[in-house]
Amino acid sequence: MSADTTPVAAEIARGHARSRHIGMVAGEPSGDMLAARIMQGLTQRDPGLICQGIGGPRMQAQGFETWHPMHALTVFGYVDALKRIPSLLSIYGDTKRRLLAEPPSVFVGIDAPDFNLKLELQLRRAGVPTVHFVGPSIWAWRYDRIHKIREAVSHMLVLFPFEEEIYQKEGIPVTYVGHPLANVIPMQPDRAAARARLGLEQGARILAMLPGSRSSEINVLAPRFLQALQKLQQRDPALQCVVPMVNAQRRAEFDGFLRQYPVSNLRIVTADDVVQGGLPSGARGDGQGAPAPVAWSVMEAADAVLVASGTATLEAALFKRPMVISYYLPTWMRRIMSWKSKQQRPYLPWVGLPNVLLRDFAVPELLQDDATPEKLAEATWIALTDDANAARVEARFTAMHQELLRDTPALAAQAIIEVSSRGSV
Repeated sequence: MSADTTPVAAEIARGHARSRHIGMVAGEPSGDMLAARIMQGLTQRDPGLICQGIGGPRMQAQGFETWHPMHALTVFGYVDALKRIPSLLSIYGDTKRRLLAEPPSVFVGIDAPDFNLKLELQLRRAGVPTVHFVGPSIWAWRYDRIHKIREAVSHMLVLFPFEEEIYQKEGIPVTYVGHPLANVIPMQPDRAAARARLGLEQGARILAMLPGSRSSEINVLAPRFLQALQKLQQRDPALQCVVPMVNAQRRAEFDGFLRQYPVSNLRIVTADDVVQGGLPSGARGDGQGAPAPVAWSVMEAADAVLVASGTATLEAALFKRPMVISYYLPTWMRRIMSWKSKQQRPYLPWVGLPNVLLRDFAVPELLQDDATPEKLAEATWIALTDDANAARVEARFTAMHQELLRDTPALAAQAIIEVSSRGSV
């Protein structure tokens, strides 16, 4: 497809004489962080750059013009998605209308594949070059989406090196840009400093417990994690546990389970708690002036981490901590996923991102029926007490960290500007 054959493309070509105009859509806090870092790289090359679309506070701090708030696209599970269909369709229609009425020189969709791939397809058909940042996990579920990506996306930007091989094999232009977290999480964590920030004992044995950031995750994982902690404290009554929570609502939900499964020496922390205590709300900033998530300080302070599968597993790995990864999906949700993906299980034998990247069970994964309090407690005890295992894990995670360490903003900005300048879709 050539941009030279469409009216929209002609408008894009004329637009190059004016300030470069880029459309962007980010639908999650992680996407907001990624997009803001990309904008830093872009504005260094083009100070007159105009970025418009859907974004969050970090993007706005970089001068982003927001048409709709980012949280309007954030859904938690299938039930929430069904309830939000009318508003999501309205936002989609308005965003598409604006982008087609005043075509950008390039459109960048950051994650949010269900929303962005649909939008990218319409824009690319109209002659607008499209870039998608953060590849959908086709390596785990629904590889058939590769055909939609090939049709909708002019250029992929991917976070992991093995993804580059996938898109190259499929004939889709791609650039591996590294993972931005590798730039902001220290190569050598400082456990003592993190404990000082959180007011924790320097000599204590400390477990970081992260049962997820969504209500559905806390409902199924918190009871299992807390029962596992009860068993661990039977072995070591002095064991301390720190649980970071993303907001007051998740904290209240977790508190409900804590009343059912009481334990000693457990502390729940949120960003507000840390700020109110007169301490910074995280170990380090995100490179854009915002405080780091409180979970980073908790993981940095811990001896080991019991964590729900997701981005937090990668964060724990970048902090070089032994961990146990767990997840549980109710039967009805598993059936929906199987129906939607037309597969019963992921393509890969690993679920946790550290294991996927290392192509090995570097840390235990206890999923579904294996996510019992007994098995969780046994695996977590090893993570807490086996020094030789901790040293092996640290060495492997350090090598992984180095592989993910790239100048992500510069690489992403360069690829986006090249796509925009070519004007081909």
